[in-house]
Amino acid sequence: MARFTLPRDLYFGKDSLAELKNIKGKKAIIVIGGQSMKRFGFLAKVEGYLHEAGIETLVFEGVEPDPSVETVMRGAEAMHQFQPDWIVSIGGGSPIDAAKAMWVFYEHPEASFEEIAKPFNIPTLRNKARFIAIPSTSGTATEVTAFSVICDYKTQIKYPLADFEITPDIAIVDPELAYTMPAELTAYTGMDALAHATEAYVAVNRSEFSDPLAIKAIQMIKEHLLNSYHGDKEARDKMHIAQCLAGMAFSNALLGIVHSMAHKSGAVFHIPHGCLNAIYMPFVIDYNRKVCGDRYAEIAQSLGLKGNTTDELVDAYRDFCAEMSENLNIPMTLKDYGITEDLFTQNVDRMSENAVLDACTGCNPRETGADDFKKLYSSAYYGNPVNF
Repeated sequence: MARFTLPRDLYFGKDSLAELKNIKGKKAIIVIGGQSMKRFGFLAKVEGYLHEAGIETLVFEGVEPDPSVETVMRGAEAMHQFQPDWIVSIGGGSPIDAAKAMWVFYEHPEASFEEIAKPFNIPTLRNKARFIAIPSTSGTATEVTAFSVICDYKTQIKYPLADFEITPDIAIVDPELAYTMPAELTAYTGMDALAHATEAYVAVNRSEFSDPLAIKAIQMIKEHLLNSYHGDKEARDKMHIAQCLAGMAFSNALLGIVHSMAHKSGAVFHIPHGCLNAIYMPFVIDYNRKVCGDRYAEIAQSLGLKGNTTDELVDAYRDFCAEMSENLNIPMTLKDYGITEDLFTQNVDRMSENAVLDACTGCNPRETGADDFKKLYSSAYYGNPVNF
C-alpha cells in the first residue's frame, strides 16, 4: 500500500492571501523570518485579514536562514505562552520549516529533537493547532510538503524532518509575494524546484500520482525560470505554481542524494541550499543513470531535448541542468563557489558519512555508501566526470 498526502486546501492566484479573512479561530501566531515581509507590507496584510476574521495575533520574528534547533525551541515556548489554535507562517522556506518544527514541540513538549528527526516518527498533531503556510519564494514548496529542514549548528548537520503530520492544513500560493525576490534568490529557488521534480521522478517511491506533477513542474521550469530570473511577472506567477507542483510530487515520492549531499554540506560550507542542489545535480544524474537512465531519458523526451538513444537523452538532460545553472550565473563546482581545498578535504569524510544517514538517501534509485558520497563530493568540488 502507498500513500499520497497534500494540504486539505490550497488557495492560489492573485489576491489569494485574502482567504485569511474566512479563517475560523481564536488565536494565531504568525512566524516570519527577517524584515522583508514587514517591509513589503505582507505581514500587515496577514494581520489585517486575521483581525477581520476576529482572530487575535502574535508575531514571532527573527527566524534565520537555515533555522536552528534553538530558534525552534524559542518559538515553541512562545506558542506555549500564547496558546494559538492556528500557526501561520509567511516567507521563504526557513520560517515555514521552523514553524513546522515549533508546531511539533508546542503540541508535544515532551518530545526530543533526536526522536522527531527520525523519518516518520513525529507524534500526532492537530491536538491544539492547525497550520497555514504562505510562501514568498518559488522553490522549497514547504507549503505543501511533509518536510522541514532544521540545522544543528553544534554538529554542523542539517536534519530533514519527514512526516506527513507536518504537511500544512492550508497552503496559500499568492504570486504577489514572489515578485519581491531578488534575482539570485530566484535562481537558487528555481533550481531547488528543478531538483525536487527531477529527484521525485526517479525516486524509488515514485507513483502514477507523483509522476505527472513532477513532469509538469519540469516543463514549466524550463519554460519560465530564465524569464522569472530576469524579472518577468508572468513568469514569476508560473514559477510559483511550478515549484508547488514539484513539492506535491516530492513530498510523496520523496527525494534522493542531491538533497542528502546538500543537507550535509550546507551547514559546513554555508552555501544556499538551492545553489548546492544546482551544483550537485549533473553529477548525481551521471551517478544514478546506471540504474534509472530510462527515467531521465523520459524527462528529456518530455522537454523535446535531442537524442537517439537512452544515453544520449540522459546526456541531454544532464547538460540541460548544467546549462540552466550557467545561464543563472550559478557556479558549476564547489571550488568555483570559493570553497578552499583545505576546507573541503577537512570535511569531506564527515559529510560523506553523515550523508549516508540522511533521510533522503534511502529513496535514491541507486544505493549509495560513504565511499560513493566521497567520490561524488570530490567530483562536485573539482569538476571531475562521474564514471563510477
